[in-house]
Amino acid sequence: MIAIVMFVTALLLLVIGFPVAFTFAGVAIIFALITDGFFGSIDLFTMVPYRIMSTMTNTILMAIPLFIFMGIVLQKSKMAEKLLESSGMLFGSVRGGIAVSTILVGAMLAASTGVVGASVVAMGVIALPVMLKHKYDPSLASGIICASGTLGQIIPPSIVLIILADVMYVPVGDLFKAAVIPGLTLVGLYILYVLILAYFKKDVAPAIVFEDDTISKSQQWKTALKAIVPPLVLIVLVLGSIFSGFATATESAAIGGIGALILSYLYREFSFKMLHESALETAKITSMVFAILIAATAFSMVFSEMGGDVIVEEFMMGLPGEKWGFLVLSMIAILILGFFIDFVEISFIVVPILAPIAANLGIDPVWFAILIAMNLQTSFLTPPFGFSLFYLKGVAPSSVTTAQIYKGVVPFILIQVMVLTGIIMFPGFFGFNV
Repeated sequence: MIAIVMFVTALLLLVIGFPVAFTFAGVAIIFALITDGFFGSIDLFTMVPYRIMSTMTNTILMAIPLFIFMGIVLQKSKMAEKLLESSGMLFGSVRGGIAVSTILVGAMLAASTGVVGASVVAMGVIALPVMLKHKYDPSLASGIICASGTLGQIIPPSIVLIILADVMYVPVGDLFKAAVIPGLTLVGLYILYVLILAYFKKDVAPAIVFEDDTISKSQQWKTALKAIVPPLVLIVLVLGSIFSGFATATESAAIGGIGALILSYLYREFSFKMLHESALETAKITSMVFAILIAATAFSMVFSEMGGDVIVEEFMMGLPGEKWGFLVLSMIAILILGFFIDFVEISFIVVPILAPIAANLGIDPVWFAILIAMNLQTSFLTPPFGFSLFYLKGVAPSSVTTAQIYKGVVPFILIQVMVLTGIIMFPGFFGFNV
């Protein structure tokens, strides 16, 4: 049972606020020393350098910094601002139109950047003041921005899908293909919810009457196309090269990075200062991810040495309903953990324990990975530690309270859980042959 105590200790330290990488590494070392009479299990850590070396030479994980770089460059190119302004002009005259345009822009940013924080902050700075100015309900506006920003978790290229592909030994391209239909389903349901709500409650998302009548509809479409077509071409190049088998995810990520620099030049936002800042931010984010990976490796080795993986496997295999009992309990466990810890920790600690059990039960690994990815996306929205909530609160006006943000994300959490349930119950509808 000491393995369970170890897991709970790490979870409590994370909830208190200790840094993730130091928590996993520290707990691993302390429990290794305690359980084997001091220094006895220290030899176990001689395996960590081999894991670090395998990480350094892993071509799949090389896609992570490249996609992060691509997203940061596009964010600094003010692509989100141009997309929101142009789409707002097109849809603003419809009740709930600004909300719909925000969701569509969120999907575009997800498919071109995959960086949740950048998407939420960009839309929070640009779209939230516009919606509040035009009398949108603050809770609805906040929920739309948080939910739209987290689409980057499931719509490829997604960092979490790359991590899951490495952890579960599944081709990245297969996960990218499998995630398209669930991702677009979420986008469609978000829009449908907003339109229905705006229809029955006319005051929560009113139509906008633009004061500038000098711009014709054709000019609006021309402006919108200028903002939409370049990033759309980049998305087609990146994802199309992966889906067609012409390039690997890593090679496509390199194409995306170069394409992002070209777009920044076309938008007249390129500068060596911008390039330096983008590279620096990429290094910071990538270092965080891989520091957690190395610490999680030490944690999982000690956890397995104590028999923790055997305890979990025996418990899961003994559940009634076997496959379905395992699926339901594992999804509930990941959902609950998502309230307290980040998707990176869950991916590196929990998923390696669950993946072999799923394989023993004959569960399709691609299907299981998409279920986990959809579940992990929800963790960005669930209070009290949903990162999207923190991102938005950091840039929202003081008039928008934390309670309003929490209230606003609840319907979108329910939509995500509904889609997750649908993928479990009706996998064929979402393109899975299980």
